[in-house]
Amino acid sequence: MASAKIVYASMTGNNEEIAGIVEEAFENLGVDVDTVEISQADAEEFEDVDICVIATYTYGDGELPDEAVDFYEDLLEEDLSGKIYGCCGSGDTFYDDFGKSIDDFAAAFEKTGATKGADVVKVDLAPEEDDIENLENFAKQLVEAQENQ
Repeated sequence: MASAKIVYASMTGNNEEIAGIVEEAFENLGVDVDTVEISQADAEEFEDVDICVIATYTYGDGELPDEAVDFYEDLLEEDLSGKIYGCCGSGDTFYDDFGKSIDDFAAAFEKTGATKGADVVKVDLAPEEDDIENLENFAKQLVEAQENQ
């Protein structure tokens, strides 16, 4: 059975909800999944799973959330070769830097040697019906990428 870890940063609850949607999709696909808030997680925990997921928001003018900075810096030092990763999260399209932190985490995963399993999914504020479908498809793509490795 494949295993996954979802690490999320959430201020308004939107990304906690997004993480929950992805978690449920993984469970429905037979994946053993662990979901944890970013301040309670260590980047090295990604070494113990097949699929690594970050769900985050972007703060201010495109900055990482304060609670995500240490995790992000630690992630850059990991060797996650052989792992599949995916990044998702919420933002507000009002801002020029919509979802920039999601892209920043995707770039960090690239540097770890992990393999991109699905395109980034960005949700405008809270997930709606089409977002839920996109997130479920995101989880499915990650599982398929892991199976095809």
